[in-house]
Amino acid sequence: MASLVELSDNEYDEVVLDDSPINDEGGEAPEVDDGVEEPKVGMTFSSEEEVRSYYMKYAKQKGFGVRRRNSRQSEDGKVRWFTLVCAWQGITKSRASNVLRPRQTERVGCKARVNSVLNEDDGYTLSSVILDHTHYCSLGKSRRFRCFKKVDGRVKKRLEINDEAGIRTSKTFKSVVVEAGGYENVPFGEKECRNYIEKARQLRLGVGGVEALMNYFQDMQKKNADFYYAIDVGANMRLKNVFWADARSRAAYQSFGDVITFDTTYLTNAYKMPFAPFVGVNHHGQSILFGCGLISNEDAQTFEWLFESWLKCMNDQPPNAIITDQDKAMQLAIARVFPSSRHRFCLWHIMKKLPEKFGSHSQYNEIKSSLHKCVYDSL
Repeated sequence: MASLVELSDNEYDEVVLDDSPINDEGGEAPEVDDGVEEPKVGMTFSSEEEVRSYYMKYAKQKGFGVRRRNSRQSEDGKVRWFTLVCAWQGITKSRASNVLRPRQTERVGCKARVNSVLNEDDGYTLSSVILDHTHYCSLGKSRRFRCFKKVDGRVKKRLEINDEAGIRTSKTFKSVVVEAGGYENVPFGEKECRNYIEKARQLRLGVGGVEALMNYFQDMQKKNADFYYAIDVGANMRLKNVFWADARSRAAYQSFGDVITFDTTYLTNAYKMPFAPFVGVNHHGQSILFGCGLISNEDAQTFEWLFESWLKCMNDQPPNAIITDQDKAMQLAIARVFPSSRHRFCLWHIMKKLPEKFGSHSQYNEIKSSLHKCVYDSL
């Protein structure tokens, strides 16, 4: 007997702007082809992937997104039939947490779809086709559907090289936009770039990374019970983030923890992941370490996990002040985890932008001198 597999709407993200792509295996989005023929009953394809690729090209040409709705498999695991539908199929209410900023996720019950059945040659034949949509299709907006938001191989390589060189994903993405001549010419967004880099960083750690690190940390803890560590793992037990602090760092914080600095610009470790140290200053004016971490992403959620781990390590005693660069994700995480701490921006990060912002100004030297006096001699 064949088994019917109904995929609920929860198997996929919402629509545009949020609909889950059917080619979610990391492949590149198809290019627009003005010559793609309309689907017709009886059209045959050699494989399920060929059907998907064809319908994706057709959808991009017409201006709508695609997702896989349901399928039927036999006991030997072979797909007997499956359905590809318009991304606006079904009726779903927005699940936005902020009612003042609803996400554009409502589906409108679109009926456009193609059904494919397994034929005698182990290929697939279109058994039914519905072309009419219940909504307006726009070719210019087709790139906004997530099923087409795929980072191509050339950009992936640039992202990885720049990431290992310590260049932030946001800057790499901006360079891609400039090279393409504008955001409208880039089929993916910064979010897709960040997601790719996060996966790439996790792959660098390998499956055995968690076990090896756990054994090392446990040995350190046997030598000194005050050694502290926290590990965050993702799918398949791959290491995502890690924090640790030895007994000396924890003791030093009790005496010199009124102000700390936090920075992620270091990429000196073997895995080329952002190294995030918590640093303070002792009574001799020397920098001292209050703990450190390796993180796979630089978003608010990751920083929040790291800050909470560090705070727990320091017996829930937040610093009076914390100094960081002007990173939005850090600002959000600090506001949540250290609400009573004063958050200030690092002078070095601000001053190094002077040449970038004012270098072409005719009075650059005067501006630089005035700002230096304001910053360093204001007291």
